[in-house]
Amino acid sequence: MNLPSDPPAFSGQSLCADTARSPLRAFLHTEVASAVVLLAAAVAALVWANTAPAHYESFWSAHVALQAGPYRASLSLHELVNDGLMTVFFFVVGLEARREFDMGELRERKRLALPLAAGVSGMLIPIAIYLAFNAGHASAHGWGAAMSTDTAFALGMLATFGARVPAGLRVFILTIAVVDDLLALVVIASAYSSDVRVMSLLSAVCLFGVVLLARGLGVRRGLVYGILALAAWAALARSGVDPVIIGLAMGLLTYAGPASRRELERTSGLFRRFREQPTPEAARVVREGLASALSPNERMQRLFHPWSSYVIVPLFSLANAGIVIDSGLLSRAVTSPITLGIFVAYVVGKPIGILGASAAATGLSRGRVRPPAGWGAVASGGALAGVGFTVSLLIASRAFVGADLDEAKAGVLGAVVVSFALSWAITGMVNLLPHPARLRARIGKAETIVDLAVPVDPARDHVRGPQSAAVTIVEYGDYECRYCGLAEPVVRDLLRGRADVRYVWRHLPLADIHPHAQIAAEAAEAAAHQGAYWEMHDFLLTHQSSLTLAGLSAQAAAIGLDLDRFRADVRSRVGADRVAEDVESADLSGVAGTPTFFINGRRHHGAYDIASLTAAVRTARERAAVARDRRQRHLRSAR
Repeated sequence: MNLPSDPPAFSGQSLCADTARSPLRAFLHTEVASAVVLLAAAVAALVWANTAPAHYESFWSAHVALQAGPYRASLSLHELVNDGLMTVFFFVVGLEARREFDMGELRERKRLALPLAAGVSGMLIPIAIYLAFNAGHASAHGWGAAMSTDTAFALGMLATFGARVPAGLRVFILTIAVVDDLLALVVIASAYSSDVRVMSLLSAVCLFGVVLLARGLGVRRGLVYGILALAAWAALARSGVDPVIIGLAMGLLTYAGPASRRELERTSGLFRRFREQPTPEAARVVREGLASALSPNERMQRLFHPWSSYVIVPLFSLANAGIVIDSGLLSRAVTSPITLGIFVAYVVGKPIGILGASAAATGLSRGRVRPPAGWGAVASGGALAGVGFTVSLLIASRAFVGADLDEAKAGVLGAVVVSFALSWAITGMVNLLPHPARLRARIGKAETIVDLAVPVDPARDHVRGPQSAAVTIVEYGDYECRYCGLAEPVVRDLLRGRADVRYVWRHLPLADIHPHAQIAAEAAEAAAHQGAYWEMHDFLLTHQSSLTLAGLSAQAAAIGLDLDRFRADVRSRVGADRVAEDVESADLSGVAGTPTFFINGRRHHGAYDIASLTAAVRTARERAAVARDRRQRHLRSAR
């Protein structure tokens, strides 16, 4: 079928781009942006500490009194940031780990093995290197400062590589960083907590047990969990165990899940009732209904993640990165086992640990377990994992004091600079390779998760474009949805002139908000019975105000259909079963809104402007080219 000419103009980002962004993409976007703020805070701390060292120390040593009823505590500003606010940071880490388990790459549990092995190896080898430098020295107890990757810095620096970085590498590094943070928190709680008071610790455990009980009973009030978490934090602080662990535990308990179509339809009903009776009580019910349609994990991430990224972590950097850089520190640093141990552990140990574990897992599994990116990209990511900052400084502040702490900070900051430079150099070398080798080095051989539950069937689906195309775009749409109307010319622009892309439309009429969507979908199927599906499809999306039976009949006549047959088919709903099948397949794929795109079976998150969809198609095309090249090489070797 020929494409219609002169599609309506559409440029820029779609109106619902923000709502279309996935939780993972939102997380990555916030981390990348916050890396700039984090870097600025680190620079500010260095300037402050070197221009007014006495003021820097006295400011963060100042005490703040906190009181809640009969309970009173006095903390320095430094302790308030490191023990108090960093609890929120670890809460966000726990939220993201849980989201990955419930909805992300790790929902297929077999995919956990590689990042877990790489994360553990990427910690053990740096620890061994640090201990080798500090053998026989009292500073050996500071081994925990040499093991953890900084998520914000690593992802922020990775973003500077632009399109040269495959999406799988970002997820791989994020997962390793989450593993790092989880294990680092265990280390903090076990190796860097002292004078444990058993009764206070038991109180914290009991309070956490109440949290589990409330969760089991289905309590949904965030305030209840907030009060229990705050009480558990206070009990842990009194016990001598680092209280930030409660943040991670609460995050891991907060389940994630997509908004279901049933929940969204229920909120539509609540809004209609509010429209009929706009009372304060009805407004409250609508607000609660809208909030409950989203999973607690997504609500908490949207609430706390910006605070963690833009306020808490930069404050931590400002409070901990300040060191006086003078000739004395520099002369000590070049020979200090603390500085050298941390520096070499990150710059050398991290890449060796991650690459070594990835290679070992691939070899031992005979290729069944592979990194989600090519080996060149994994090498670049392994080098970038040597960017340790937040957790490293947190542990250093617990393990060292005075000159030793300054030497530890010097090692951490030096590793940040060199690891980034090393990663940049590896990425540059990969991009100098010939095109086929470059694709293999960037993308690799790992199979991606297929989100589309029902594969495309050319014998059943409505397909536009060559059947042998390397890239297949599936759209779940609603003919009355204005966002689908905005996306339609973009899709046509994308298909025009591309022989390796095909397009499939599947119906998802949102009848609770679009009264004409169902009849429009069935009218398209009635037109398909006369071989004119795409002509009717194009009309429906470009004339969304003409979806009445009269308007549909007029279009049927205009494209030369047997009008009596068309009207009879629409009235008898001959296409209803076909539409219902598409809706069922949408439910199986977790689709709740329109338009939703799948590109080669992988759900597309984000905007659906021409730039975003073109980039997604380009990535899918590259993956298809690597797979085709692999098959050809296998056939040649088999001959």
